[in-house]
Amino acid sequence: MATKCVLGYLREVIEKQNAGYLVLIDPEKCELNSCAKLAREVERSGVDAILLGGSLLTIDLHPFAAALKTETELPIILFPGDSMHLTPHADAILYTSLISGRNPNYLIGEQVKAAPKIQRYALEPIPTGYILIDGGNRTAVEFMSGTAPIPREKPDIAGPHALAAQYLGMQLVYLEAGSGAKYPVPNEMITAVKSQIDIPLIVGGGIKDPESAADKVKAGADFIVTGNILEKCSSFDLMKQFADAIHN
Repeated sequence: MATKCVLGYLREVIEKQNAGYLVLIDPEKCELNSCAKLAREVERSGVDAILLGGSLLTIDLHPFAAALKTETELPIILFPGDSMHLTPHADAILYTSLISGRNPNYLIGEQVKAAPKIQRYALEPIPTGYILIDGGNRTAVEFMSGTAPIPREKPDIAGPHALAAQYLGMQLVYLEAGSGAKYPVPNEMITAVKSQIDIPLIVGGGIKDPESAADKVKAGADFIVTGNILEKCSSFDLMKQFADAIHN
């Protein structure tokens, strides 16, 4: 996958399957020796790409990315919490700017620090407008970034943020309720945001079952992300159910 444009691949997924399924693997919650098996099962289950990262990493990311890379043809896309969460053993990186917050470090500071290493590692940067939505409890990303999420009942605030991301040249918008969120991003907010942008929309956080994932797609999501629910039950059958629901 390294020789292929990952953003182009993601766009093809939308064209061919209407929507795509991304699984988030947090190295802090996955044993290294189980990563190879996980990569094989993720691909077999119909997942379209793997996101790798977390809000706080205290371990070496390189061996985890390398283990995944050797076992799957799926794109490995970094989803970093800061500029330290980088590795050459990946295909691309969600080059996120936390545009829902007003902390300059996560708007541009970490991005500047990461840029030279991204270039050196030959990672494909995918500019992404990252928008944190209130998920009913305080999440790790909210704490680590020092920013407040957009209230879940305020699609009129989320929409202009997403449109601003598009006007700034970003290629994706990511609505995030946070890992382990009590509630997912409301369908009404997804619809409102999607009606204002022309770029693909990713939705993640608090999506606990395939039916809910399918509803998010109907509301306008182009990609669904799950992580926490799969970590809790470790069910590859459930992963396939998610993939089928999202693709259908």
